Amino acid sequence: MFFSNDRSELRKVYREAWRRKQDGLPMEPLHGMLAEIIADHPEYQALLEQGEEALARDWTPEQGESNPFLHMSLHSAIREQVSVDRPSGIAAIHRQLSARLGHHEAEHRIMECLARMLWEAAQGSGGMPDEPGYLACLRAVTGSGKGTIKGPIE
Repeated sequence: MFFSNDRSELRKVYREAWRRKQDGLPMEPLHGMLAEIIADHPEYQALLEQGEEALARDWTPEQGESNPFLHMSLHSAIREQVSVDRPSGIAAIHRQLSARLGHHEAEHRIMECLARMLWEAAQGSGGMPDEPGYLACLRAVTGSGKGTIKGPIE
């Protein structure tokens, strides 16, 4: 269900996870993870409590807005990467950043590198994302190696 290509269906998964948490209902592990991410983002909670029109909305950089579903999906992707340590070394980088900055801010720092890597892959040949470049960016964030962050990702 979570791996649908339908934007509306994916967004409903977030709304359902939040509803289940609010109602104290049992949750599958995926819903539990998403509910944790939503709990870390009070600025998105009211959106998830709105009707269908909120799920259909577009957020564009041109309007000066960040897409909350993209943001939460990047958190989810990072947690999945850390859980399986792929790319190799990301779990240690996450632990190091979390110890220094706290779990949520660590994910935001990692997110800058992840979003950059995905954007560059999409703008390039459409091939696979650059894992070595991603790790170099992460090492730069931790101060444990050379690498550059070309700028913040909105």
